[in-house]
Amino acid sequence: MFKADAEGVYARAYASPARRGFAYVMLVALGLMLLLLVFREPPSVPLAFAMGAIGVLSLVLAERLRRATRLEIRLTDAGLSDSSGAVLVAMDDIVAVERGSFAFKPSNGFLIVTRTSAPRSWAPGLWWRLGKRVGVGGVLPSGQAKFMAEAIAMTIAGRG
Repeated sequence: MFKADAEGVYARAYASPARRGFAYVMLVALGLMLLLLVFREPPSVPLAFAMGAIGVLSLVLAERLRRATRLEIRLTDAGLSDSSGAVLVAMDDIVAVERGSFAFKPSNGFLIVTRTSAPRSWAPGLWWRLGKRVGVGGVLPSGQAKFMAEAIAMTIAGRG
């Protein structure tokens, strides 16, 4: 099967600086354009409020994405975690990996179905968790995500 490195990690997935930068710049540009429109040519009050709120939310999201994409996702014997130590899902809890074209998954990523529900959580551009589903992907390169999904699938198949 696969061999772990010195730290016990079988697979790693991380966003390249170019992908991180592009995603960050797009969110900042959206936020600034919306705020600029509100202040330069104010539309009706409800529309101006909505555009301003979405602009500020976009800037906040851009900062969260910048911080989250500094991390990497690691596959170990224990399960899937990020480099900060947060556990996304335990290996024993994984039921299936969905990576097909019609799966509800992040871009360039895959979806993990678990046995038990977990609290909602989200690292923009890297992963999200809603109930029994964990989506991994976004700004991750598709090759790294595909390798990680295949390694998880092989581990599940090896359980019998």
